[in-house]
Amino acid sequence: MTLGRSLRLFLVDGTPNGLLTAEIMNWTGHVLTGPRSKLSELVQRPECGRTGIYFLVGPDPDNTLRPLVYIGETDDVGKRLKQHNRPEAQGGKDFWERVCLVTSKDQNLTKAHAKYLESLLIRNAKEVGRCGLVNGTAHDYANLPESDRADMAFFLEQIRTMLPVLGFDFLRASARYLVAPPEHEGDGADISPVFVMNIPRHGIHASGQEIDGEFFVLKDSMARREWIGTERGYQSLFQQLIKDGVIVAGLDGNCRFVQDHSFSSPSAAAAVVAGRSANGRTKWKLESSGLSYGEWQDGKVNAALTDETAASAGDNARPDSFD
Repeated sequence: MTLGRSLRLFLVDGTPNGLLTAEIMNWTGHVLTGPRSKLSELVQRPECGRTGIYFLVGPDPDNTLRPLVYIGETDDVGKRLKQHNRPEAQGGKDFWERVCLVTSKDQNLTKAHAKYLESLLIRNAKEVGRCGLVNGTAHDYANLPESDRADMAFFLEQIRTMLPVLGFDFLRASARYLVAPPEHEGDGADISPVFVMNIPRHGIHASGQEIDGEFFVLKDSMARREWIGTERGYQSLFQQLIKDGVIVAGLDGNCRFVQDHSFSSPSAAAAVVAGRSANGRTKWKLESSGLSYGEWQDGKVNAALTDETAASAGDNARPDSFD
């Protein structure tokens, strides 16, 4: 069973769009984030005088589906951020709109630790593939004792846990899907049922699964070769996936997913498969039973409420005392 975590968030100036600090219970790390417009206030914070790693994040003009990210390390974060705030022509970086820096509350994070973390984070961001990296080639910095490498592996996992909570998804790995045996579809939180979507007229068959709040269309699923819907909705998503090579043209006149790909909703996934807007709650159906995604989800909610009611009734039936 996965255990819960306690996070402590603090709005420095009392507004949701200002500076924010974040900590995890029993972790020595400390996170500070804010918009570039608050940089003058951010660099005055004591955290900015420490050794740490930082992320510069902004939109990618060539890809609306993912951000641009620069990952760096320094023993004086404030000084480095001032350099990055300069115009591009003066050695700065123009693309970023938000900054996130990670330091240590006990100040035991050394320059060597930071360089090691930076190399791990750059490698991890490339593997996950949720952002465009502005960094050049990452140096494979491994000049740390074995015990320190173990400490930094733990430090890295806390960073990967914390950042998605703060709105930075570029380090969040895609969940591994579990194909459920047909007789167990929909049973238990650990089993992800397989959904299918068919468009017989065009010979299209696609498979998908819901994992950790995202809907995955699985590798080798088919999709329409071109967008035929109106010029809105998920058209840009469809075109971007073709541009990125996630779906490629096949010999049968349709496209094929060359890898598993996550979508924000079943409807987004259905639209890309169909090449037009589609209601994913009705189009995706359980592979064995034929129940729609919406019916399957409603069944889970109703079952949970029934279990809760039964448990509550059982508690009320227990005597308060015994003679």
